[in-house]
Amino acid sequence: MAGGGTNEDGDVGFQIAPMVDVVFVLLLFFMASAGSQVIPKELSINLPSGQSPSKPGPPATPFIIDISPTGVVSSSGKTYDTPANKELPALREQLKSNIDKFGDKDPVIIRPDPQTKQERIIDVLNSAAAAGVKNLTFS
Repeated sequence: MAGGGTNEDGDVGFQIAPMVDVVFVLLLFFMASAGSQVIPKELSINLPSGQSPSKPGPPATPFIIDISPTGVVSSSGKTYDTPANKELPALREQLKSNIDKFGDKDPVIIRPDPQTKQERIIDVLNSAAAAGVKNLTFS
């Protein structure tokens, strides 16, 4: 066979185009993987020293408010106002006096019964806010 571009075995010879394609794919792969390298950086962290605080204050004494399913608000065995009273002035005065005596750092913990109506819990929250309570949590 003369002039057909193939030899007697039917071999077409060495093709350079597929090799160039493979080189470009490898080049793209290495470029992409080089761009995603993790660069280590140093974090600045302030660690606490081994020194004790200069003046440890007295431990915080929580003021625990219990709310019964019927809406009775009590703390340490003392009942505040009636379940029908939404303003809770006695509770508000007690919270204000606690803040005046001990400061606003002592936590107020509200412990409602699971059957307590949400309205009553909101009444207690409003009284605590009116008294200036800043540290309040639920238990």
